Amino acid sequence: MSTQAIANKALDQGQGVVRLTPTWVPRSFCIPGKRIKLHPDDYYALGGNRGGIDERWFSSTTPADNGPLTSKNEGLSHVAVEDGGSTEMITLRDAVDELKGQILGDDLWDEHQCWPMYSKFFDNQGALPFHIHHNDEYAARVNAKGKPEAYYFPPQVNNHGGDFPYTFMGLSPGVTKDQLRDALVRFTEGDNRITDMSAAYCLTPGTGWDIPPGVLHAPGSMCTYEPQRASDVFAMYESVSHDKVIPEELLWKDTPKDEVGNFDYLIEVLDWEQNVDPNFKANHFMEPIPVNDLKQMRSEGYEDKWICYLSDAYSAKELTILPGSTVTVKDNGAYGLIVLQGHGKLGVWDIETPSLIRFGQLTHDEYFVSASAAKEGVTISNPSKTDPIVMLKHFGPGVNPTMTPGV
Repeated sequence: MSTQAIANKALDQGQGVVRLTPTWVPRSFCIPGKRIKLHPDDYYALGGNRGGIDERWFSSTTPADNGPLTSKNEGLSHVAVEDGGSTEMITLRDAVDELKGQILGDDLWDEHQCWPMYSKFFDNQGALPFHIHHNDEYAARVNAKGKPEAYYFPPQVNNHGGDFPYTFMGLSPGVTKDQLRDALVRFTEGDNRITDMSAAYCLTPGTGWDIPPGVLHAPGSMCTYEPQRASDVFAMYESVSHDKVIPEELLWKDTPKDEVGNFDYLIEVLDWEQNVDPNFKANHFMEPIPVNDLKQMRSEGYEDKWICYLSDAYSAKELTILPGSTVTVKDNGAYGLIVLQGHGKLGVWDIETPSLIRFGQLTHDEYFVSASAAKEGVTISNPSKTDPIVMLKHFGPGVNPTMTPGV
């Protein structure tokens, strides 16, 4: 079948809900935390030179930027269509290009001409180096988009916290640009000790954080669900992280060629006021917020909570269907989802949470819901007498207006 035929069949087959395949991404500078249900033999399935697989990307139309060894379609989600006993696959990016407003909704397609976000599990045994993501202005200089991101720490994938379940975020009030510049100049001399100028915050399962572009951060070793803008721009500002040396090329990643070597440029791309904000936690920490009255929702067999809500580029929910319940849930726009716990039915699809996944194996735990299906409502049934269905849902812009904690 042609790409167009597969895309249309996928949408028809799932009555507006398309099935996605697992998308595994390695990082050469990471050690897998082994909490994302990949088979123990498969964490280095792409070869030791590629590094371990410590990320699973969800609803991604964004290619991974992993250097010259990056494989074809790395980071791109695929749509699976079963036809006459065989399975056909196309990338979600191609499906969106073919279906346009049919899958994303006309407003989102007309404004962005793409699916403008994705989410992932970040699953590292240790913390990442202190780094930034560029905003739209500076990302545009390397033909990319800026990258805000958010964190949520699902209890279901955090049976252990890894080696360092704390994240350095921002800079301590009083740190000067000259002090930071001196640390960057020392990048190739050994450990530049840049996190001495920051503060590490404890990571708590069931909560999250908002990280706007230009804010320095070193994600800790908790397995993290990360909704984010459809971009992979970053620059590493820490030279040695947990005894691992960071290549200098990553300090200058996504810096225009004519600015490489200009340490003032590395300071310029920072959002300085947000980095030194004395109320950083109050302005960036996120606790779940029930969508409606919690008691009323429970009486109807479900719990629906906003878990990422401080960015206008995306948002995310945690939806729980209580044992023995059937619920029709409506949302204001298209979304991707990953099932973390339980089994049952989602529309016409059987859904289940696998205990272990082989590299290349298909699953029934990840889907993309079209805008029209979301607005009409998706019926979810939980046949279990004891186990809830828990899923995380990631939305593009415009579905949830930027909120304030506690609202």
